[in-house]
Amino acid sequence: MPPNRPAYLLLALFLAGTAASAARRHPPPGNATSAGEPVYLWPLPKSVSSGSQTLTVDPDLALDPQGPGGASPAVAEAFERYKGLVFAPWAHAARSGDGGYDVSKLTVVVASANETLALEVDESYTIYVAAAGGVNSIVGGATIEANTIYGAIRGLETFSQLCVFNYDTKNVEVRHAPWHIQDEPRFAFRGLLLDTSRHYLPVDVIKQVIDSMSFAKLNVLHWHIIDEQSFPLEVPSYPNLWKGSYSKWERYTVEDAHDIVNYAKKRGINVMAEIDVPGHAESWGNGYPKLWPSPNCTEPLDVSSNFTFEVISGILSDMRKIFPFGLFHLGGDEVYTGCWNVTPHVRQWLLERNMTTKDAYKYFVLKAQELAIKLNWIPVNWEETFNSFKENLNPLTVVHNWLGPGVCPKVVAKGFRCIMSNQGVWYLDHLDVPWEDVYSGEPLAGISNKDQQKLVLGGEVCMWGETADTSDVLQTIWPRAAAAAERMWSQLEAISAQDLETTVLSRLHYFRCLLNHRGIAAAPVTNYYARRPPIGPGSCFVQ
Repeated sequence: MPPNRPAYLLLALFLAGTAASAARRHPPPGNATSAGEPVYLWPLPKSVSSGSQTLTVDPDLALDPQGPGGASPAVAEAFERYKGLVFAPWAHAARSGDGGYDVSKLTVVVASANETLALEVDESYTIYVAAAGGVNSIVGGATIEANTIYGAIRGLETFSQLCVFNYDTKNVEVRHAPWHIQDEPRFAFRGLLLDTSRHYLPVDVIKQVIDSMSFAKLNVLHWHIIDEQSFPLEVPSYPNLWKGSYSKWERYTVEDAHDIVNYAKKRGINVMAEIDVPGHAESWGNGYPKLWPSPNCTEPLDVSSNFTFEVISGILSDMRKIFPFGLFHLGGDEVYTGCWNVTPHVRQWLLERNMTTKDAYKYFVLKAQELAIKLNWIPVNWEETFNSFKENLNPLTVVHNWLGPGVCPKVVAKGFRCIMSNQGVWYLDHLDVPWEDVYSGEPLAGISNKDQQKLVLGGEVCMWGETADTSDVLQTIWPRAAAAAERMWSQLEAISAQDLETTVLSRLHYFRCLLNHRGIAAAPVTNYYARRPPIGPGSCFVQ
């Protein structure tokens, strides 16, 4: 809750509690309204109380910004975005004859004007919605309170989900009012990996993904830009690197990358970039063949060459000007070092240093970490680095799990931080994983120690791009990513108490339909294989 709350709002919230007291004598479950219906909000907020009124919302809903951060351009922009999502373009023509609406303004109170977006930014918010002049309210309309502008943006998403269009009256309504919602995320890191190396995704498609992430309150776009197949990003220090792109028309300029980062920031989403070294880097040599150990050994990168690390340093220095997020992903997975041993100059380098190829792998990863840390980045590495040489990793390292369960308990026991992406449940390219299994993924599984639990930053669903491009990426991500998003945002006690086949499924159907209405091509929920279209006629809400 923000400090220095205005006195009128304290009283309003007190009265909200009084208005809900009758319902609390027979309290509904946290995922149901006072009428016993599911709370059609996704992800489920931390604390919800509701009533039995239906309020109409003015299509000319006004923003009343208050507090040091209320007048932030980011808040005003977000308000206009959500207003556009809630109201049909012709809503003004359908105004009620007397022009009287229960909710005519949205007050947004933000305690801080600081626009810095970082991993631990406060995303908490409180919402109160009541009828103007109602017997239980001295505040007309709706109020969102937050400590930061990013908490306010999360609150705007929840408020927009409370607003439902009534096709009979052609009014936007808030049902089950008055609402009092207090909310905050369970984990600081709630990510989605997007792979633009296996298939190029146009900037506008990446922006659609970012929009959809904000609707589910995900907050980190892990941009896997580069891999062995293509190098699509412009690097001014080494301009031939993007000769490794699939074509001249499948590239990202520096300006494109800045645009994506700024677009994401306005939606409260950090962009964590990745260059995967030393493996998965064959495409680098298309522009600079000296990075390959030999024409017959095109990955891993040449560990024996100073030029290799000069290029990595140049890439990181250029990227630091684009990506302000504190974490940077250095990969380190699936490094097959066999050809180092059969490349004469690399083998000689190893012999001179009495190193095995495993030693050289460690040397490479640690040197790349040093380069990133010098640029004030926290290095993130895939779990193979931990599995191979945990004793040598820099203490700052964030270990990214992917191979299977049980990794984060080992990581945090050694004092490292962890991100969970267990491929058995949170790899979206595994098309046969049903939404229920995605929903069951738990970042804290096997970790009972409270201090160790704090070392789990959160989790990430991964949209690897071998079989996903513009034609199918959104329906492969959604709606299954939403199941993980709720796991990472909502309180474990609340979501564990739900019935998957009734309460959760109905809300997920509803959220999938909301995505469709907002122009996001989310596939049906209950597909046997992800991203398949419907098999016959049916409502959006039951397929």
